[in-house]
Amino acid sequence: SAANAKLIDGPTIVVGLALFYGGLAQLLAGMWEFRTGNTFGATAFSSYGAFWLAVAATLQWNLITSHEAFGYFLIGWTIFTGIMLLATLKTNIALISLFALLFITFVLLALGEFGFGTGVIGGYFGIATALVAWYTAMAGLLASMPSAFTLPVGPRK
Repeated sequence: SAANAKLIDGPTIVVGLALFYGGLAQLLAGMWEFRTGNTFGATAFSSYGAFWLAVAATLQWNLITSHEAFGYFLIGWTIFTGIMLLATLKTNIALISLFALLFITFVLLALGEFGFGTGVIGGYFGIATALVAWYTAMAGLLASMPSAFTLPVGPRK
């Protein structure tokens, strides 16, 4: 998202992070979620892990040759993220916020690929999404073990 926001040089750093942190780590997390019976977590982590693996491959080997083609790729992920957003509506504010921000990010990035000039704004929404994701992850981690403090995730409203 920092690359989309034009804060850093994108392809130089993005491929490694997309391949290992976004791709492989999330794919493995998704498989572990399947094992625990958490269908939502398994679907989310496995799918977004695959997304990041696809992005890494696309960037590394120049597999998509036009912005429009990548825009259609992002539209597919926008639809999937919309489905995941709907699935969060009876969870908590943190998870709902995460998927709402991710949905907006994908919409803006897709529109940007079609030439509507929203890609940089999508990058900033992606940064906000990452911050909410890290907060939500930390809240879940702290709630799963004895810890000095917890973070509120808010009830569903």
